[in-house]
Amino acid sequence: MIKRLQNNIRDSKTVRWMVLLCLAIPMFGSYFFDDMFSMVSQIFNNPGLLELGWDSEDYGFYGGAYSSLCVFGGLIVCGMLLDKWGVRFTGTLFVTLMTVGSMIVVYALSPAFPESVVADFVGETLGFAKPSLATAYAGCALFGLGSEIAGVAVTKSIAKWFKGKELALAMGLQLALARLGTAIALLLAPMVIVAKQNTSIPLTESNNMSEIGLFLMIIGFITWFVFISFDKKSDKQAAVSGSDNENDDDKFQFSDVWKILTNRHFILISLLCVFFYCCVNSFKRFAAAILEPRFGEVAVSLFGVEFQTSSIMAILLPVFTIVFTPLFGSTMDNKGKATKWLMVGSVVILCAHLVIAFAPGIQLFGFVGLSLLGIGYSLVPAAMWPSVTKIVPESKLGTAYSLIFWIQNIGLMLVPIAIGKIFVLTDSLPAAIYSELVFIALACIAIVISLVLKKSSQNRPELKLDEPNKER
Repeated sequence: MIKRLQNNIRDSKTVRWMVLLCLAIPMFGSYFFDDMFSMVSQIFNNPGLLELGWDSEDYGFYGGAYSSLCVFGGLIVCGMLLDKWGVRFTGTLFVTLMTVGSMIVVYALSPAFPESVVADFVGETLGFAKPSLATAYAGCALFGLGSEIAGVAVTKSIAKWFKGKELALAMGLQLALARLGTAIALLLAPMVIVAKQNTSIPLTESNNMSEIGLFLMIIGFITWFVFISFDKKSDKQAAVSGSDNENDDDKFQFSDVWKILTNRHFILISLLCVFFYCCVNSFKRFAAAILEPRFGEVAVSLFGVEFQTSSIMAILLPVFTIVFTPLFGSTMDNKGKATKWLMVGSVVILCAHLVIAFAPGIQLFGFVGLSLLGIGYSLVPAAMWPSVTKIVPESKLGTAYSLIFWIQNIGLMLVPIAIGKIFVLTDSLPAAIYSELVFIALACIAIVISLVLKKSSQNRPELKLDEPNKER
């Protein structure tokens, strides 16, 4: 292989890591905004004390808005547009959409909304009983579609800037920084929204988290344009030096979607993705409901705020991923063996749910189960996302990642419905165990898929799925 001359800013480690930071900050804001109410979801159990007037069903309806436009075709179409029109134009469009969607949510939750013309229009003209909920739903739907496509743009951009270098480490660090947004949201929410028994929570207080989230989204919006300036300069340098080798055959065509969907390894990775993420993300939505009857509750004071132990257990999940995802990513870059680690990670997830379901009801086992879940949640993505770049050409990566995320969102929409049904029909402790049986079954399927993927990669050594990501 002819070594590329160092005439492009992509060859500079300092610039590459600056670019990564610019790409990670919008995702940090996105994760914070998406999880801003997770730790205080109990406030919706008493809508009479909440000036916002939402109950738990309303909160669930609002949360489902994130995936609505994604599942019904938006994610696939926008992913193809990302490849057709490029990262800078399409990414800017959806980073903007993500930011605008968050603005709509903040406005719908604000004290100014109930007396506004918009509230009158949504309530009286459109006929919605809860105008703030309907408006926030629309904002969250736009935010969700923008966030998912922005995430694809970020992943594709990292693949471009770090291919042949520290690719898995870079993707791992980006995921770690994004999940730091979740961790901070989980810690901050009880401090910002103080839910005391028989105490009314005004709009000014319930809206505080969304205002902080919007501020982070605006910072991310700015850093995205800093990335664009770097990316433009890199492409200009590549054009001048002649190192931009893209020809007409490499450019995206809509007919390429069929080629991606008939790629055996792509299908296996997509299936592994949906079953694996359902074991983790769907569990997160019901973590407190599962952990509390299994391991009990003890109040613990942190930073002057009272947390229940189930909440602290839940925080372990993003904290472990922040620590371990970059470490596992660096291992993939230097040692390879991605399909082996996909299998190991799936087994770790299975062990985590077995502990949560069947270990003695001692809180120590709850912490062990969540720690294992965090390790598995770090290991599989660190191996999975860089592997896609080895089986799909760079010009089709936007479509490929969008298809994977679309399949993933279908699972993330259906599994919580099934788990929610279990809790409606069954008492809390049996429901927690039955729910864990669902996650155990999903983890077993993920293990089988990872075994098939490993065997298939051995039959196609030219794909180099188990080779290190760094070029020697």
